[in-house]
Amino acid sequence: MGSNVKHVVIWMIVLMFVAVAGIFLYANIRSDEEREASAALEEEGGAGEEGVAQADPMQIGNDTRAFLADETFFDPDKQPYSSIEKIDGKSLSLLMTSVQKDLRIQIVDNAGKLVTGENFCVVLNGNKEYQDDDKDGVIYIEYLRAGDYEVELKEVEGYRIPDTSTKITVKQSVEYVVIDDIDLLILTEDQVNAELEDLEANDALDDADKSEITGMQEGNPNAKMGIDVSKWNKEIDWDKVKNAGVEFAIIRVGYRGATTGALVEDPYFEKNIKGAIRAGIPVGVYFFTQATDVVEAVEEASMVMALCRDYKITYPVFIDVEGLGGSGRADGLDVETRTAVSRAFCATIESEGYRAGVYSSRNWLNQMLDMDKLKDYVVWLAEYRDVPIYQGYYHMWQYTSNGSVDGIEGRVDFNLSYLKIENPFPDVVSEEEEEETEITPEDISEEEIEEPKPIGGTANADF
Repeated sequence: MGSNVKHVVIWMIVLMFVAVAGIFLYANIRSDEEREASAALEEEGGAGEEGVAQADPMQIGNDTRAFLADETFFDPDKQPYSSIEKIDGKSLSLLMTSVQKDLRIQIVDNAGKLVTGENFCVVLNGNKEYQDDDKDGVIYIEYLRAGDYEVELKEVEGYRIPDTSTKITVKQSVEYVVIDDIDLLILTEDQVNAELEDLEANDALDDADKSEITGMQEGNPNAKMGIDVSKWNKEIDWDKVKNAGVEFAIIRVGYRGATTGALVEDPYFEKNIKGAIRAGIPVGVYFFTQATDVVEAVEEASMVMALCRDYKITYPVFIDVEGLGGSGRADGLDVETRTAVSRAFCATIESEGYRAGVYSSRNWLNQMLDMDKLKDYVVWLAEYRDVPIYQGYYHMWQYTSNGSVDGIEGRVDFNLSYLKIENPFPDVVSEEEEEETEITPEDISEEEIEEPKPIGGTANADF
């Protein structure tokens, strides 16, 4: 029995050796065949469109074009990158300003635009909360004590808020300087109800005695002839206006809404100021106020400067102070407050190097303003008579609202200016002469303002 077992074991070992050798021999023969096939393909130009590509040792299967049979291979990504942004949220930041014991907080996005439609909430110094109840992207806080504050925006779903609190100093008293980010508060008439916000006013009509001169007073050696315009005058052909003899134009920049107090740009402002300057007519501007305090007056002046920064303003910048028959939010102001509003506006304008002034009717100059406190500014009188009976100082006179001039359809206001301002747009001038005669806002100094025409009013010898 022992001898038989030994023979069986030997034969099994031999068979195993033969099997292994056979497998090895078969593998070598297969490898040689594949190499020969690959070499043949390379000689024919490689694996072309109809050929067979060389197998990739990391590839599953031999068909490299199998993906074309997959109908879902070219489907759009089921989770595009925009979903990542949605998950992260839109970044928010805070723009803050303080004029006097107040704080205006504007919530803006990455593009610097106000974010509206959300009930944002901010926390001052870690305890006091203030809500954006009207969801306009602005939180205004009054009656704060002067000092340093830390402002934190509470979390809002779908938005990323600043990681840390934002610091701001609330001012003790008004600084008559332009608010840099006022642009965010300026609206167009498409964004408001203009019928409620822009109420046409003309107090001078109530005082008119029907002796007013309605024609253009051309060739006056003591004054220049001009007009003032707004959206009420609609489309204007400024070349015709220039050829008709108009020597200057005062253009409305905008107004504060009589109902909501919104800051609104006159829809014709840009078109008017560009057209007048292009026609060679020197311009000034005015803003119809409905400010109820000095803070709002600084905002109004800041708006004017923001919209006028790209234009050559030669004549003064005026605040238009008139009543709206009890319909205006500022109609009920007392004399002291209304005067303070006018001073704040003018001081802010002059901080930018421009000449500032006040426009109003004779009755309002006499009864609604303390003109002793406004004597440092240009006075633009509205009084529709052949000879004004206003006894105060004035430097421009709006003598009718019933004028007519080529280039403007309908009525237009006529004015006489006693300001010594040369035309910075002469018809024909050399480059050297242009450098010598060019006028910038800083050039309109007190020495360049002549005394008012001494009829009815009193000349201001000290102006």
